[in-house]
Amino acid sequence: MDTSSLHPTQRFSDRVDNYVKYRPSYPQAIVAYLRETIHLNRKSGIADIGSGTGIFTEILLKHGFTVTGVEPNEAMRQAGENYLSHFHHFTSRDGRAEATGLPDHSIDLVTAAQAFHWMEPAATRKEFFRILKPGGHVLLVWNVRLLDTPFLKAVDDLKRQRGKNYDAIHGSHADEPSIQSFFAPADIRQKSFRHDQIMDYDALLGQMLSSSYMPQEGQPGYEDMIADLGEIFQRYNENGAVHMEYETKLFLGQLPTP
Repeated sequence: MDTSSLHPTQRFSDRVDNYVKYRPSYPQAIVAYLRETIHLNRKSGIADIGSGTGIFTEILLKHGFTVTGVEPNEAMRQAGENYLSHFHHFTSRDGRAEATGLPDHSIDLVTAAQAFHWMEPAATRKEFFRILKPGGHVLLVWNVRLLDTPFLKAVDDLKRQRGKNYDAIHGSHADEPSIQSFFAPADIRQKSFRHDQIMDYDALLGQMLSSSYMPQEGQPGYEDMIADLGEIFQRYNENGAVHMEYETKLFLGQLPTP
């Protein structure tokens, strides 16, 4: 999908607070997987592209890795810098996947969590190849919301009904043909982990409002969305909480010479 018309570098600016508070993190097992498969260690240089508010970056930093976050959205970048300011092995810069500003052949691992579908593939592939050291890797990660309970299906139906461009944007997440094309003709490793959140109503609403395609207060459809969400929570909560479930999908590979 061509997302250039959807203004990917600005569309989350009015949703930063909810993004920070309510977006899911990622399984800690990802780090063990990287250590096992590509022998990632604390001497490895990592660039987290589209680092946003620092959700995925934090996992890497907690395990002692040195990480440079690259984020084009000023509000999200500042939130990430504030959130991660206590990590001395973290640096942050303004940049896009297609133009990171990082030195040639300086990075062992490029990561993009919940972000690759906003990037222009050809220019991004060229830039990632430029900044990676020989033998370096690219890791693409998504939390993909599951649909295998009545609650999860109801949330998806609400987003489809009340969201703008929902099918186009959500359908581009973890799009395997596009990912295969990005790495081609090189092979990629795929791995999945189950991941979940226990959420009260405020968290469920906050996460809904963190999505770039959902209406905000004062916008058309907002009140209808709130009413629908309240009915869903009332129907499916147990002791004041609902269970949001994900499949965290990983795609790991090396880029062939352009």
